[in-house]
Amino acid sequence: MKQLKINNKPLLVIVGPTAVGKTEVAIKVACRLKDYEIVSADSMLIYRFMDIGTAKPSLEERKKIKHHLIDIIDPDEDFSVADYQRLAFRAIESIYKQEKLPLLVGGTGLYVRAVTDEYAFSEQGGNASIRKKLKERAKKLGTASLYRELEKIDPLAAVKIHPHDQRRIIRALEVYYSTGERFSKQLLRTRERGSSFQLLIIGLYMQRAELYKRIDQRVEIMLERGFLQEVKGLLSRGYSPHLKSMQSIGYRHMAAYLQGELSFEEAKRLLQRDTRRFAKRQLTWFRRDERIKWMEANRWNVDSLVENICYAVKENLYK
Repeated sequence: MKQLKINNKPLLVIVGPTAVGKTEVAIKVACRLKDYEIVSADSMLIYRFMDIGTAKPSLEERKKIKHHLIDIIDPDEDFSVADYQRLAFRAIESIYKQEKLPLLVGGTGLYVRAVTDEYAFSEQGGNASIRKKLKERAKKLGTASLYRELEKIDPLAAVKIHPHDQRRIIRALEVYYSTGERFSKQLLRTRERGSSFQLLIIGLYMQRAELYKRIDQRVEIMLERGFLQEVKGLLSRGYSPHLKSMQSIGYRHMAAYLQGELSFEEAKRLLQRDTRRFAKRQLTWFRRDERIKWMEANRWNVDSLVENICYAVKENLYK
């Protein structure tokens, strides 16, 4: 491995919206640079049995480059961002110990930031009992009621959380009720600590029309590859359609069709629409990070794009 020009540990990151081509590009970059292993930063790739609908790297692709944090839990297991951070740091540390380098790849913004900015989570883990009670209250009284509660308990956190974002509202309240510490205090510790990595974050993007076209095509390909059968198999295994994993984009749409709630054409239409909306939210999240060096993915062919990324790595991380 070449001599690094900085004392901080280097971390190459590739982010971007769904369907932009992160997986293919990352694998080719890792192959080209050598000594790299990929650490997934995708909240859906952690689940076993969920392959087609998550566009998971194939076994053949994973043989080319070692991947971490893929297929680590079953669809009915709880998994938090703090859990992800702990396992990601463990994987990254093991990669460094082998005198190799980590390549963090994914579109789950919170997972990426949990690593790059070393989010300071409370030492006490999540509390499933408190979370369950909060979810029951949200179902009975509405998300707005919990948001008003958060505004009183932790107004600084409330300002940063959308009033309709039930998951994050519940998480902030869960932290407070299980630890006695405001969620905003965790965020403050994160800012004060900063990142110990020497970061190079590459963001891939496409013009909206092209990205949306690729998303629609990806859905068609997923269905041709047996996505509907994959969801049917999950349901037959006993995984509830109400699980967090099964409520993700694609899985909830196909489950609704299988349960007679939607026609197949409507399920596919909503899947394409919701994926496009998701991609837009991903871009909004990532564009807030001024450290990201953006590259237009469809400006070059894949090999040229990989060449540009490798050049940026050598310019930023090596002598």
